[in-house]
Amino acid sequence: MDADVIVVGAGLAGLVAAHELTSRGRRVALVDQENAANLGGQAFWSFGGLFLVDSPEQRRLGIKDSLDLAWNDWQGSAQFDRKDDEDSWAVRWARAYVEFAAGEKRPWLQSHGISLLPTVGWAERGDLRADGHGNSVPRFHVAWGTGTGVVEPFARYAKQAARDGLLTFHHRHQVDELVIEDGAARGVRGTVLAPDDSPRGVASNRERIGDFELTAQAVVVTTGGIGANHDIVRRYWPERLGTPPAEMVTGVPAYVDGRMLDISAEAGVRLVNRDRMWHYTEGIQNWNPVWPGHGIRILPGPSSIWLDALGRRLPDPCLPGYDTLSTLRHLRTTEDIAGHDHSWFVLTRKIVEKEFALSGSEQNPDITARDRKAVLRDRLLGKGAPGPVQAFLDNGADFVTANSLDQLVEKMNGLTDKALLDAAEVRRQIVARDLQINNSYSKDSQVQGIHNARRYIGDRLGRVATPHRILDPAAGPLIGVKLHVLTRKTLGGIQTDLDSRALGADGQPIGGLYAAGEVAGFGGGGVHGYNALEGTFLGGCLFSGRAAGRAAAEQTA
Repeated sequence: MDADVIVVGAGLAGLVAAHELTSRGRRVALVDQENAANLGGQAFWSFGGLFLVDSPEQRRLGIKDSLDLAWNDWQGSAQFDRKDDEDSWAVRWARAYVEFAAGEKRPWLQSHGISLLPTVGWAERGDLRADGHGNSVPRFHVAWGTGTGVVEPFARYAKQAARDGLLTFHHRHQVDELVIEDGAARGVRGTVLAPDDSPRGVASNRERIGDFELTAQAVVVTTGGIGANHDIVRRYWPERLGTPPAEMVTGVPAYVDGRMLDISAEAGVRLVNRDRMWHYTEGIQNWNPVWPGHGIRILPGPSSIWLDALGRRLPDPCLPGYDTLSTLRHLRTTEDIAGHDHSWFVLTRKIVEKEFALSGSEQNPDITARDRKAVLRDRLLGKGAPGPVQAFLDNGADFVTANSLDQLVEKMNGLTDKALLDAAEVRRQIVARDLQINNSYSKDSQVQGIHNARRYIGDRLGRVATPHRILDPAAGPLIGVKLHVLTRKTLGGIQTDLDSRALGADGQPIGGLYAAGEVAGFGGGGVHGYNALEGTFLGGCLFSGRAAGRAAAEQTA
């Protein structure tokens, strides 16, 4: 045999699985269709958010969290409704993951040298129901180093294991088939791709120069999701989310192509919950793209006015930072706007300076570089927009700025094929909102949310602008941002048990076959159910990759 275990996919879940294996003395073949520059996969590009429960960081900020509260939030968000079938393992994975986040996760991260920013973000605030979707309290911890820093120790372990003779890299090897013999995984077959020295994230060639086959006692599939393959996104787009947009921007590199899902199904693996997916509605075109259709997500604070393509304010709970899929559903199922692929933020310079953050390690160079002085200077004490945000204001195709609302609406209409916005109607809605801002209480749900957010010290200091009128000249100039749907995650995939063993059509484990990360729905074929609480994707790769590596190591002992 060529190795004890073959790991297919050199992203975060694959690297974690490989570490668990090599640290136990197993020989690993790590197979990936990209070159060595892409070690760590899409996790490298992430903001580095990690979901933790009742952490020291939360307690220092006065946040009262608990396992019970987090589990209530997770169940309300997941809305598991297939517990006898497709969710049978997902709900068990969910409980195990929330317990991990409330217990072992933080010290385990620390044992690998991963530390956290002292602030905790309040992502995905939810649908405004106590038993519904969303985080009741801030839980979004950001790793020093962003996603790059989370990947780094596991990439380092893999390189050391290679030097020690325990791991062999097979870059530019594209798996086309899982080899199943006598009901058990015995290896992989595929295509050797031509060398390609493209920088990290840049789309590489698919020129075939040969074939390969590798054999082992076990195979771990960790190949990621579907976000760069818009054809697959559209194929499984659920009816409950309306019609998929004709045009979307892409939040992940081109290699996140979903190939291994269908390849796994052809080998007899059971795929579940393929209609569940996670795409953002605050996407913007990257003015300096790395991969095709490269989009960046705005991580908004709560103060921007959100308008649909016809200039109408979005209803509850479609507020900035609240309920991702409810907003997507509204935009794609409301009859008179579903034919348009965009929506709008209208905000002030004061809001953009305090509230706009951008997803991605490259959009947060201060955190990625672990430059604590720069974070303090630029995000808490500094004036003006952070450098990456200012770059989009200066260069972004989706940004317009004006000193008056009439001028702003005219420029916004200039970004679409047809003028859809009526300045008088936009003004009427903004004036109505502005009339609500003078008191610390309001009947306007968004204004209520702003005041609620500022009761949390983390938001008040670094994330939420002082409440002010949008049309206050002192807060200007005014800014309009055209927003696109940004493709990101599948929430379903290969169904696995709690040892990350891949299940067959009969619901029984296929011998020697494991799956982890996004290709497995981050555990069980869909640990998130219908909705994510954020900070759970990297954590899902870590948790499921760890489980797969440990189980495969035990099998091959």
